[in-house]
Amino acid sequence: MLLVLNVGSSSLKAAVLQATATSSTELWRSETERQGALQDQLSHWLAPQLERWWPELKAAGHRVVHGGEHFTAPTRIGATVLEELDAVSALAPLHNPPALEAIRWLQQLRPTLPQWACFDTAFHTSLPPEASTYALPASWRQRGCRRYGFHGLNHQHIAEAVPCHQLISAHLGAGCSLAAVRDGRSIDTTMGFTPLEGLVMASRSGSVDPGLLLHLQRQGLSLDALDQGLNRHSGLLGLSGLSSDWRDLRSAAAEGHSGAQLALGVFLHRLRRELGAMAASLGGVDQIALSGGIGANDSSLLEELKAAMAWLGPVQWQRIAADEEGMIARLVSRADPASGVGGDSAADDRH
Repeated sequence: MLLVLNVGSSSLKAAVLQATATSSTELWRSETERQGALQDQLSHWLAPQLERWWPELKAAGHRVVHGGEHFTAPTRIGATVLEELDAVSALAPLHNPPALEAIRWLQQLRPTLPQWACFDTAFHTSLPPEASTYALPASWRQRGCRRYGFHGLNHQHIAEAVPCHQLISAHLGAGCSLAAVRDGRSIDTTMGFTPLEGLVMASRSGSVDPGLLLHLQRQGLSLDALDQGLNRHSGLLGLSGLSSDWRDLRSAAAEGHSGAQLALGVFLHRLRRELGAMAASLGGVDQIALSGGIGANDSSLLEELKAAMAWLGPVQWQRIAADEEGMIARLVSRADPASGVGGDSAADDRH
C-alpha cells in the first residue's frame, strides 16, 4: 500500500492506494481546502485519519510540480534531493514549497517510511527542442531558461487512459494547460518555464506580453507586486472582479454580470486558440480529452467546444476525471519493482 500526498496551492489531497506498474486501486481518500498553517493542518486534520493505515504503508509518493532540469523521473527523497528541490522552488512558488513542507512533515512523523517525488514536469521531457526552446540569448538559455510544461502527471494519466496516435489532453481547473500527445509522448504544451504561461486560469494570468511587465516595472511596480498580481489576482478572478470559481462565474454570467461574462469570454477565446495550436503541432487530432475540475464536470463546456471546433473534422471528444494520485502510485511502483513499492535503499535515487 502507498500513501499519496498532493498538496496544491489551494487544496490538500491524500489517498491510500494499492498499486502496480499498470493499475491502482484507491482504498481511501480525503481532501480539504488549504487553511492556515500547513503543518498544523497536516498534524490535526491528516495525521488522525492515517492512524489505521500506518502498519500497512510501504512508501509515500508526492506530487512535486517543478523538477527543474535534473529531475525527470520518480525520485527517492533524501537530504540531497530536498536541497536541490529547494533550489528550484522559486520556479513554482505556489506549489513546490508546500509540497516540500509536507515531505519534511512526514519525515518527522515517519522517518523510516520511504518517500518518492513525482514531477509534473517529467512527462514533458519528451518535448522536441523546437517546442521547449525560447528564442532567447544563448547565455540566458544556458541558465535553464526553457519551456518545461506542467500538469504532466494528469496529462500522462489521460494519455494512458486514451491511447491514440494524436491526442490533445486538456487539464482545466484552478490551473489550466493543454498537451499535444503523439503516441503517448508529449510533443507540445501550453505552460512553459513556470505554471504561468498559456491559458487563463483561476487566479493566474496565463500568457501576457513580456513588454507589458517591463512597462509596469518601469512605472515602479515591484517584483513582489508583479508576482502576487500575476499568480493570485489575475485570471478569472481578475477579469470578473467577482470570483475565481468557474461555477460561480457560470451562474453570474447567466444573470447578466458583465465581469463574469468577460471572464468566461476571455477564457474560452484563449482555450479555443490554444486547442488550434496543439492541433497544428500534432498535424491533426484523433481525440480531445477534457479533465480537471472544470473540464471533467462541465458538460456545457464540452458541447460549446465541440461546436466551436467543428472545423477540426471528425474528432472524438470526452471527459475524463483527473487521477494524479493514481498516476503517482503507478509511477512509484514502476520506479523500483524489484524491491516492492518504494524500495529498501536509504540512498537518494534520481533514476
